[in-house]
Amino acid sequence: MAESVRIERLAAGGDGVGHLPDGLTVFVPRTAPGDVVSVRDVRRRRRHAFALVDSVLEPGPERVEPRCAHFVRDGCGGCQWQHLEPGAQLRAKARIVGDALRRIGKLAVPDPPLVPSPLAFGYRGTVTLAVHGHGGRRTVGLHRGGDARVFQLERCEIAREPLNALWAALSGWVGALPAGDDVRVVLRVTPDDALHVLVRGGERAWAGGPALAAAASVAGLAPTVWWQPEGGAVRRMAGPEADPAAVTFEQVNAGVAAVLRSDLVDAVPHGATRVLDLYAGAGEVGLELAARGAEVVTVELDHRAVRWTEARAAERGLQVRAVAGKVEDAIRGLVPADTVIVNPPRTGLEPAVTAVLRAAPPRRLLYVSCDPATLARDLARLGATPDRLTLVRAYDMFPQTSHAETLVALDRDDCPTAVRRLGAGMVRRDS
Repeated sequence: MAESVRIERLAAGGDGVGHLPDGLTVFVPRTAPGDVVSVRDVRRRRRHAFALVDSVLEPGPERVEPRCAHFVRDGCGGCQWQHLEPGAQLRAKARIVGDALRRIGKLAVPDPPLVPSPLAFGYRGTVTLAVHGHGGRRTVGLHRGGDARVFQLERCEIAREPLNALWAALSGWVGALPAGDDVRVVLRVTPDDALHVLVRGGERAWAGGPALAAAASVAGLAPTVWWQPEGGAVRRMAGPEADPAAVTFEQVNAGVAAVLRSDLVDAVPHGATRVLDLYAGAGEVGLELAARGAEVVTVELDHRAVRWTEARAAERGLQVRAVAGKVEDAIRGLVPADTVIVNPPRTGLEPAVTAVLRAAPPRRLLYVSCDPATLARDLARLGATPDRLTLVRAYDMFPQTSHAETLVALDRDDCPTAVRRLGAGMVRRDS
């Protein structure tokens, strides 16, 4: 028998939250606050349950018609919130970040301001496609939400339009992809509108790059085609000459990434003489700070990114020490520093890293996070207090999803207490 649920709010991860008739909290994906839905496939746990929508009995005021046919027809897992109007998405993301800081971090702070994306659709500069099956009968597309099944992609509404045109040209040529169960196809358009196709994986040597380039040329497109075998380096297979960094380090939403990077650089005090940039990626932030006169040390596990940082520093005549390795292994030999920047993966900082930063705190710690829960956990481990938390700002890097990036500044107790506004919701102490 179907049960009726009224959705009250949105949870981290994107599910709607309501209560079953017996009072048990239930998480229901693809619902909106105010929806009354009939649910099916209820999976009960001791303290909560999960369920799927059987039908929407009464739509909430924030529900809209999804733009993408795959969202409804195929249950695409790439987006969680195409059924939510844009303002509701922004409010929910700010609340999710604020709730994590209050509940997990024990920080009495308001929901942060959230920088919107200039584009709600057509913003992604990178799309990664899964490959299922064999030969010309392969399915190439995206995963359905909640399982590993792959549906055939026709077009992606959150991708930049040049990527949809590129995929339309290549989709009939899946037989040219390498054999193997681990194959992925990455489509990328850079900020200067150059197109790239990166084929990853495969069981043996691949020679299909020219076929993909030829298929694209019929549509008037000239992508660079790359191949990265399992455990190997990226190599160009066809198309125009290009820097491999173009398919290695580019942000998904270039517009929002540029704003975040600018805010991050601006939040580093101009008087800082020694800056550690940990989990540095290609080192772009560190290069900007070195150009400003700071002594910069970057740490990054990806050796290709480290070499890229070193090459760009040499080109620009900048002094940047680029360390290849794990942050938890390197950090003890690098502190103290005036400013430390961390941009860890979704799992957050290793306990060894937070222990060092708590024992030898910089005057300012700048934390860029893609997961509010691990951010809040790490701030608690670092002994953060609301008074020391002098900058909190969220960024809508991924519209139509429940994900947000967050930038936080944590100042040391002995820093001056004079406060200067940097713009809506951004505060920092001059150091």
